Amino acid sequence: MPRFSIIVPSHGVAGRLSQALDSVLAQSYGDFELIPVCDGPDAPASDVTAGYAERDTRVAPVHSPPSAGLAGARNTGMRAATGTYLLFLDGDDVLAPGALAALDARLTQTGDVDVLYAEHERVPWWEGEPTNPGALLLPRTPEGAFTPDQVPRLTGVQLPAWSAAYRRAFLTDRRLRFPDGHFTDVGFGGLVALRAEKAAVLREAVVRHLVRRQGSRLSLPGEHQLQLLDQVELVLTHAAEIGLDDERSVPLFDHLFGAVLKTAAHPRRLTTGRRAFFRRASRLYRRHRPAGFRIPAGSLGVQHRLLASGAYAAFHALRGANQSAVRVLEAVPRPQGLRTRLRYRRALHRPIDPNLAVYCAYWGRGYTCNPAAIHAKARELAPHIRSVFLVEPDQAHTVPKDIDYAVIGSAKYWDVLARAKYLVNNANFADAVVKREGSVHLSTQHGTPLKKMGVDQATYPVVAAATGSFAKLLARVDRWDYNLTSNRHSTEMWERAFPAAHETLEYGYPRNDVYYTATADDVARVRRELGVPEGKTAVLYAPTHRDYHTGFETGLDLEAFCEEAGEDVVVLLRAHYFYDRGRTRNTGRIIDVTAHRSAEDVCLAADALVTDYSSIMFDYANLDRPMVVYVDDWDVYRETRGVYFDLMELPPGPVARTPEELARVFRDGSWAGPESTAARAAFRERFCQFDDGRASERVVRRVLLGEPPEAIPPVIPLAERLPAPAATTLARS
Repeated sequence: MPRFSIIVPSHGVAGRLSQALDSVLAQSYGDFELIPVCDGPDAPASDVTAGYAERDTRVAPVHSPPSAGLAGARNTGMRAATGTYLLFLDGDDVLAPGALAALDARLTQTGDVDVLYAEHERVPWWEGEPTNPGALLLPRTPEGAFTPDQVPRLTGVQLPAWSAAYRRAFLTDRRLRFPDGHFTDVGFGGLVALRAEKAAVLREAVVRHLVRRQGSRLSLPGEHQLQLLDQVELVLTHAAEIGLDDERSVPLFDHLFGAVLKTAAHPRRLTTGRRAFFRRASRLYRRHRPAGFRIPAGSLGVQHRLLASGAYAAFHALRGANQSAVRVLEAVPRPQGLRTRLRYRRALHRPIDPNLAVYCAYWGRGYTCNPAAIHAKARELAPHIRSVFLVEPDQAHTVPKDIDYAVIGSAKYWDVLARAKYLVNNANFADAVVKREGSVHLSTQHGTPLKKMGVDQATYPVVAAATGSFAKLLARVDRWDYNLTSNRHSTEMWERAFPAAHETLEYGYPRNDVYYTATADDVARVRRELGVPEGKTAVLYAPTHRDYHTGFETGLDLEAFCEEAGEDVVVLLRAHYFYDRGRTRNTGRIIDVTAHRSAEDVCLAADALVTDYSSIMFDYANLDRPMVVYVDDWDVYRETRGVYFDLMELPPGPVARTPEELARVFRDGSWAGPESTAARAAFRERFCQFDDGRASERVVRRVLLGEPPEAIPPVIPLAERLPAPAATTLARS
């Protein structure tokens, strides 16, 4: 059997799971088995762990449903484990280099102890300076193994479950498992401390714990906070049953009620049931208080006395003033202009309109992208919901006549933002917008990320300077209730880029529905509107924005490309939307479609795509038409902008680095050859997972109609989808 079994629950951390697994597999000490616990075969983490299992026989994934919680996941891993010692590692944490070797060496010194406590580092989510609370929590202990009676204070040190190694036979013999519910570490750690007969300490950090920006669920408000008392009662009742002496009962009681008071006094954790929580805690306090327990001095002692006497009114008053001040500050809206602020504040005091939805795309650039697709489907499936699109003043003329809109900054704009039940955006609403209780914010995103996004941009100076305040960015992200993704890659990367507590919807991008619903007549119509000559091969050239350029530069002589590529080739030029000036610049065989309102129409019209790092490649892949990557500055872009994966390792088609190479790809037909087809198939398998023509319907049913997840139409398998037909044949001699 292996020396160590390392159990890694993965629910909700697929974006960082690979780092956790890599940290284990990179250990210099190799006598272990690695047991990732995934929600199920179709969960995001399963895709990650499957690859590891194929490459390393020590990786053995198991499944535990999300409904079983963290306790269920860990217990499932324990049942599958065969190692002498068990270690628990959260899926977004990492083992420190040399951790397993240090644990093995210490266990060799101490012999087979029931539990080996170790230190750990807490690493801030922004990669700030780590701290080592374990070094302060662990009392001085003997050099070798010891019994709990020798170090009574250790009974009161409740380290996280991943800050120790546990002898599997000890847990099995004592029938110890993680208690159901939240705060399971409190129950498990307390029971281990009570039942262990021999322990030891390793004064070295073995785990680097990522402190998530949104905090753990245990610090968030909700009814689950009441379950802390379940775990406290479980531990104290067991201590009474085994007749734990006062010397060990005192530190245990002190630690447990320190956590209880922290929750009872916290202004936000208990949004309801505070009085019931306090009264139950008071009963537990009086029932289990050891005879030798001495109430501490200062304000903490006051809280102890009030809890012991059951004086809820006095306890509540002690914290009330600070809570009121916080609420007042947070309730003040901050749009610019006194008259606007007053109007917006008045509107915020009016009831939310349950049948009002507000949409915005690209900071007000008009009726487009995912918000427009959702709006169109909502008119069909949820006609009772009134919709208002937000647009900049110079874009108001682009909104279809039968669609209600509000100009950004107007009185109507602030009124609908204050009262709308649903707020849908593919970017973000203004900083001044208040997230009202009962409102629903949906972030639809507007592409699949190749380049670094969100807080992942922080280490790239050029991009970070343009992004502005990351604190403000995250304040906007905190308003999201849902975030939409079109593939597992996006699910994982958005989790890293936008750390918050919203729910991810793996429903696909609504704007891409048209790639499966459009007909040959639709394609022909769009080509006529764009001016594509009949019988010509239309190549869409769509380069992205460069943060290190001050303006739009194609980097390619398009007229020369047309001459070299063949007489039947025309180019549809679509610059990044940053450079949309609302006019066309057609020359010769170049058709400028930058100002065309619909990127989806442009893609339908194109027989092939040439791009660099633009996210349009992920959307266009749904059409299963040839793509060519033209990159003459990959190394500069990768170092300056940052990327999530190496596009050169997984391109959607041929890669050209010079104009001559690009022309040759089209001249010799390799742009549509078998190698191009194979590369595109692999690319589609990875990045076209959820786009199937029904994304809009799924979003409307779940978000606007409130249907449960199990009632949402499932995603159609990739092999069963039929993309819109291309206008011209792809066969070339």
